[in-house]
Amino acid sequence: MLTPFLLALGFCLSGPLSGKKPNILCILVDDLGYSDLSSFGGKDIRTPAIDNLMNSGLRLNQFYANCTVCTPTRASLMTGRYPDLVGAPGVIRQKPESNWGYFNPTGPTLPELMNQAGYHTGMVGKWHLGYEEPNLPNDRGFTFFHGFLGDMMDDYWTHLRGGVNWMRLNKKTITPKGHATEVFSRWAIEYMRKQAKDKTKPFFLYLAYNAPHFPIQPPEDWLKKVQKREPQLDLKRATNVAFVEHMDHEIGKVLDAVEELGIARDTLITFSSDNGGSVPHAATNEPWRGGKQEHWEGGIRVPTCAVWRGTIPVGQSDELGITMDLLPTFAEIAGVPVENEIEGKSLVPIWLQGKKGDPERTFIWVRREGNFRYQGRAYYAIREGDWKLLQNHPFEPMQLVNLSKDPAEQNPLPSTHPMARKLIGKLMLHLQKSGDMPWQKPSGK
Repeated sequence: MLTPFLLALGFCLSGPLSGKKPNILCILVDDLGYSDLSSFGGKDIRTPAIDNLMNSGLRLNQFYANCTVCTPTRASLMTGRYPDLVGAPGVIRQKPESNWGYFNPTGPTLPELMNQAGYHTGMVGKWHLGYEEPNLPNDRGFTFFHGFLGDMMDDYWTHLRGGVNWMRLNKKTITPKGHATEVFSRWAIEYMRKQAKDKTKPFFLYLAYNAPHFPIQPPEDWLKKVQKREPQLDLKRATNVAFVEHMDHEIGKVLDAVEELGIARDTLITFSSDNGGSVPHAATNEPWRGGKQEHWEGGIRVPTCAVWRGTIPVGQSDELGITMDLLPTFAEIAGVPVENEIEGKSLVPIWLQGKKGDPERTFIWVRREGNFRYQGRAYYAIREGDWKLLQNHPFEPMQLVNLSKDPAEQNPLPSTHPMARKLIGKLMLHLQKSGDMPWQKPSGK
């Protein structure tokens, strides 16, 4: 049942806002450690901008990325689907021999839906879903793109990957100067300033930072500041802390711009990460086990919030959510129907109506990768309710955990457990379905 407050805002199930639609700012960072925010338990790190954002809206304590690595999660964000159902079970790379996906949406993408809803759609930052047509941002619905087509950067100042410049303004190659995190923040602010002047339509901005993905390269003065404040840290950890703090500072500039433009009450802001932090690069994911590339909670549970001043209540939620839920959520808020098949579920009832989600909801994760550890094969995890079945590489037996009884995943049960057999059966049905979708470039395209 809708509260009088929400009814007064003009909220209705057929279209959340009968009046003015909000701007939407979707911030996605790369490889952020779960506890690499002071608001999430980090003791040696200071992240005031993101902390303030988390405390200004609804913090989502059981929110997951759709994969342990970059491309698949981004594919899920753009489509509302499991990544292997849209051709992206692994990382899309510029060299065919190391490529493990080909983005192939089965319906309108997120920016295409937002275009239908009357939004101006812009993207700033890391794309990582293709290097050529038809898988460039402008081909997949973004009216405006200012960012980086590739996966990771070899260097945050040169912006190259494998010696190639993947920086673009729409489809034009450009050569910007400066640290990439600062460049993306500047571009995002420029975009919002321009769009805020247009009173005829709201904007949807997808702001995707490369940071804090390795190489871990904070500006030197940020590293010195951390080393002075936290002398107990070794160089690797201090460098990572400085890198995240620098990113936080730059995100703070973007959030300050929202305030300065006077659009805070008219803007929905979401923040999340594409996967957990990389433990070998000194990220921390406490209290969870593991990190990036793993299906332990540290690899897939990510710090997330939704902020819409005066509309989304301030607080915390333990209801389940996952990256692919953002597409149907944004679509419902924008008042545009999603008519094709998706696996994502709108979180509007949780965010705006205070309702409970489905505690028995099923989530499936897949990642395909090359090199000797993975050998081009996929590995999986599946969660239903409190039960989770997982493996962390394709040659490892499945392990079963009960997250309510063993949240740290320290005492896995064998896959002979009856619940494991049930989850394996569900996973096999998903594998049959995903078998229809090629994950390499189809011949002739």
